Amino acid sequence: MQKAVTAEAVRGSQASGTVFTVLVAISVSHMLNDLIQSLVPAIYPILKASYDLDFSQIGLITLTFQVTASLLQPIVGHFTDRRPLPYSLAAGMGFTLIGLLLLSHAGQFAVLLVAAALVGLGSSVFHPESARVARLASGGRFGMAQSVFQVGGNFGQALGPLLAAFIVIPHGQRSVAWFSVAALLAMTILAFVGRWYKARIPARRAAIRRDGAGLPRARVVITLAILVLLLFSKYIYLASLSNFYTFYLIQTFGVTVQVSQLLLFLFLGAFAAGVLIGGPIGDRIGRKRVIWASILGVLPFTLALPYANLFWTAALTVVIGLVLASASSAILVYAQELLPGRVGLVSGIFFGLAFGLGGVGAAVLGALADATSIQFVFRLCAFLPALGLLAALLPDLRGSAARSARG
Repeated sequence: MQKAVTAEAVRGSQASGTVFTVLVAISVSHMLNDLIQSLVPAIYPILKASYDLDFSQIGLITLTFQVTASLLQPIVGHFTDRRPLPYSLAAGMGFTLIGLLLLSHAGQFAVLLVAAALVGLGSSVFHPESARVARLASGGRFGMAQSVFQVGGNFGQALGPLLAAFIVIPHGQRSVAWFSVAALLAMTILAFVGRWYKARIPARRAAIRRDGAGLPRARVVITLAILVLLLFSKYIYLASLSNFYTFYLIQTFGVTVQVSQLLLFLFLGAFAAGVLIGGPIGDRIGRKRVIWASILGVLPFTLALPYANLFWTAALTVVIGLVLASASSAILVYAQELLPGRVGLVSGIFFGLAFGLGGVGAAVLGALADATSIQFVFRLCAFLPALGLLAALLPDLRGSAARSARG
């Protein structure tokens, strides 16, 4: 049955000449969106010096940005589940554009807060709606589509701080306006995507009427709670590496800043590769197996990491990044299949949680590192993937792959 479904999905995707065009378009837009989002924390040193801000004010900017960028995502997704707005993607990027321009010319702290809120608002519209478009364009290969979509964001997150270092830091706050070109490009691409999406709204509505989760409400709630705990494990551990890996390498092995950055790049590259690989594997063998193998399977490597020498530390983080990232699209697609017809709400919740958990995790782990040590944080976080045992309680939803690609 699974092979027949997969073959049918492949034929469906091949029959539609616009599918891969739309997937690439939404992935490139994701790259541009997350590149812009990553500029906000990257320019904190400039803002602190220019406006004589204290760390509480920096924290307030972060809070404003994260509230609009993460907490609003489920609200936007829930609304567009009920009332599709195909051009909301381009409109949302318009908020980001206005926020960038305000950020580059802000003359006082209150304007900085408004700018951060607008940039976050653009992201809150983009993620749930673009995840829906990726599902619509999948031709039934939902995991593959989400992997292509998500890897664009990973690339943008890595590229943003690099461009900030070479463009914004040398040229100052006003140079942030130069990135409005990226926002305009994204708006153009998303207008094309919106036109494609609008033509498919009737078929999407028909698919929602046909879909059914097939699980009791209580089982759905429990399953969602398990997925949230698995996300907690994944993103708190990811926060320990992405935020503190360079400090760990410098303190533990005495490497230079340049070497630590290179090893961090290797980890981020492996993570991006894992995102891209995990989706198609989930299409073939089932999401539950990928989730199980990804989160629990990484445990031996995380436990060994705090006790490894420099060579094996680098090697282990590459394996950890590759394996841990493979669950990224599987968890999201699994949740979408659990609640058919609620693609926007589900995507908003899970993207918002991923963003929020990363920020909260970085703050908590930073405070813990101050109180103890970076080495202690890495030894403690090594046990987080053990929560992957909870994946055994997830129901098998492979039969839902036969549903329509319309979300």
